[in-house]
Amino acid sequence: MTDLLNNSVTPDVDSQTPGAADALKAADMTEYPSSADDLQKQASDTRFAELEGPDESSRQPEQLSDEEREARDAAEDEGDEAKWYVIHTYSGYENKVKETLEQIVENRDLHAFIKDISVPMEEVVEVKDGKRKTSMKKIYPGYVLVKMVLNDEIWYIVRNTRGVTGFVGPNSRPVPLTEEELAMMGMEANWEPVVDYSVGDSVKVINGPLESFIGTVDAISTEKKKVRVMVSMFGRETPVELDFTQVIRL
Repeated sequence: MTDLLNNSVTPDVDSQTPGAADALKAADMTEYPSSADDLQKQASDTRFAELEGPDESSRQPEQLSDEEREARDAAEDEGDEAKWYVIHTYSGYENKVKETLEQIVENRDLHAFIKDISVPMEEVVEVKDGKRKTSMKKIYPGYVLVKMVLNDEIWYIVRNTRGVTGFVGPNSRPVPLTEEELAMMGMEANWEPVVDYSVGDSVKVINGPLESFIGTVDAISTEKKKVRVMVSMFGRETPVELDFTQVIRL
């Protein structure tokens, strides 16, 4: 699943089929455009809205259909387990999709079905003109993670939310993330990784700020589920403590 995220092509606004190439860029609009760029962006947003149709978030709780209400109640009674799924979005609209889905959940009382919505972020440190600048960057641009109890009604609601172009999975069929994939993505998971390396082995960091770094295992703590790795930074060997899920044996 994580390979699909890394290798998938970002959807394009000019193609209405799921999984097409990139990208609308998001920017907040003031009420009145003040420049040519604003006018161009407003036209782009209008085009986007025409392609996506009516905004589902405007639907009120009392408009919930009998079938949706029955399915909601059944999920509450049976305690169906929610799982994490990944959805494609237009590039730059990840946060807007998240906000829209959250509004839909509130308006239509879907808390029993849609438990959580996430746009994974990471802190990035840049040095420019001798000044250190910290910013937040999307880890998976063009994707949003949704923890939900999937049924036909919820699939329809999520799939037709403005900005969503499809689900990640074979032939766009929703496939839940495994516990291992969640752990690899830095999400909370129950996965118990198999530690197949020992002190002195070479390992590769697969996620986090040091992703792609290669180092040597210096110590392993099974109790804390941590491994200390010596990596080369700034011309010297530096010890770094990482989770078991962040490294793999070479």
